[in-house]
Amino acid sequence: MIRFTKMHGCGNDYIYVEASSQTIDDPPSLAVAMADRHVGIGADGLILILDPDNPEQADLRMRIFNADGSEAEMCGNGIRCVCKYAHDRNLTRANPMRIETEAGELSLQYTIDDSGLVDRVSVDMGEPILSLPAIPVLADEFVWSQKCFHGIELADACWNGVFVSMGNPHLVLFANEHPELMAGELAQLDVAKIGSQLENHQAFPQRMNIHFVQVVSPGEIIMRTWERGSGITQACGTGACAVCVAGVLTKLTDRTILAHLPGGDLELEWDEASNHVLMTGPAVEICTGQWSGANMREGVRS
Repeated sequence: MIRFTKMHGCGNDYIYVEASSQTIDDPPSLAVAMADRHVGIGADGLILILDPDNPEQADLRMRIFNADGSEAEMCGNGIRCVCKYAHDRNLTRANPMRIETEAGELSLQYTIDDSGLVDRVSVDMGEPILSLPAIPVLADEFVWSQKCFHGIELADACWNGVFVSMGNPHLVLFANEHPELMAGELAQLDVAKIGSQLENHQAFPQRMNIHFVQVVSPGEIIMRTWERGSGITQACGTGACAVCVAGVLTKLTDRTILAHLPGGDLELEWDEASNHVLMTGPAVEICTGQWSGANMREGVRS
C-alpha cells in the first residue's frame, strides 16, 4: 500500500508521496494510474518527497511527474505544497526551507495559521532564462514574414508570444497581440485545441507550456493555461512567473502583479535588484489515503 496525500495550490492538484520511507519503482506508471480522474485518485500529476542529495544545503528534494507520466523540472504550486507537507508533518521546521528540484535548489518562506499549519508560501523562483536555445526553442522553426513576425504559424493563424524558462519552458500569448483573445472571448477560447497543438510544435524539442493572458491593468492579469503533459490546469505557478517576466519585457505590466487563475490568485514580483522572480500563494491539503499498487516496496530508498 502506498500512503499518499492529495494537495492543491490554486486548484493545481497533485498527489504527494513521501518516498524517503516508500520506494517507488516506476514513478511514471504510478503517476498515470493515480492521476486518472476516472479510475484513479485524480490529479494533475504525482510529486515525490525525498531526502535531499545534499543535506548540508537543502532540507528536502522533490520530483514531479505529469499526468501522462513525463517528468517535469519544476512546479511552482507543487513546491508550495511540499513546503506545507514538510512543516505540518514535522519533516523540517526550517524557515526559509530549501528544496532541491530538477531546476535547481529553491528557497521558500511560509506563514502559519492559528492552528499552527502552513497556509501561504513565498518561493524565490530564481532568475528567468530568456535565451531561446536554453529554454529550449528552435528559432529556425519560426515564421519570418510581414504577416507573421517572430511567431509560430499554426492552423492558418500566427501566434506571437514571449518565451521564458523558469526551469521549464513557457510561451506567453498576450490578448493585445491577438484580438481573438480579448476579454469577452478569453473564457471561451479553445485552450485544449490550441494549447495541445502549440505544446507539440516542432520548434519546441521538450514541448511547451502555453499561457493565454489578458492584461487588466499594469498590476493585474487574467490567465488560462495548457500545461505540457497535463493539459488544462486550474493554475500554473511557474507559468504565472513567466507571465510576470513577459509582461515587463513587453511593457504591458509592472514588476509586481496579481495573477488571476481559474483556481485562485498568485502574487508575483520580478525583483529588479536580484533579477529573481518571487511567487506567493496558498497551499491546501485535501485528503490522505492509501493506494493499492504493485510498483512499491517498503524500505529505504535506494
